[in-house]
Amino acid sequence: MKERVKELAIHREEAAGPTPGGGFEDFFRAEHVRLQQALYVVTGSDQEAQDLMQEAFLRVWERWDRVRVMVEPTGYLYRTAMNTFRSRLRRGARAARSLARLRPGPASQEFGGADQRDAVARALKSLSERQRAAIVLTELLDFDSAEAASMLGVRPSTVRNLAAQARKALERIMEVRDE
Repeated sequence: MKERVKELAIHREEAAGPTPGGGFEDFFRAEHVRLQQALYVVTGSDQEAQDLMQEAFLRVWERWDRVRVMVEPTGYLYRTAMNTFRSRLRRGARAARSLARLRPGPASQEFGGADQRDAVARALKSLSERQRAAIVLTELLDFDSAEAASMLGVRPSTVRNLAAQARKALERIMEVRDE
């Protein structure tokens, strides 16, 4: 499995990206690893990232005749994935509100020897969903604010503001952890 992921990552780097009008299989091969990685950072769960990725690709596949001729089919894919993620969050929040007996569990215990990656993942989880999505798209995936805004369905200035808020919050959280 790991070898297949590496092979696909190499294929992604070699490919210049999907071409408008190309086949769905090529599009999937070019984008699925990167999308799952982005969703993992946003959700903090490998399983949820996998589920969201599959659902987003299914929705794109169902509309492939229209999506393949778009200038940016990748942007449509990411926007679909982020909208699906937000929909799941809203459904979960509604279910939690409807069940008065449902209460969040205690915060997870931190271990003294956690590595930097774990600390960053925990810090990202503390951000709001919008801040986390903005920082992941702009900082980790190197989309500019206009591309990220298109994926999130907001204005570029909103993405820049959310990313700045996220950076500031992450700095505060990481400083507290270092003390």
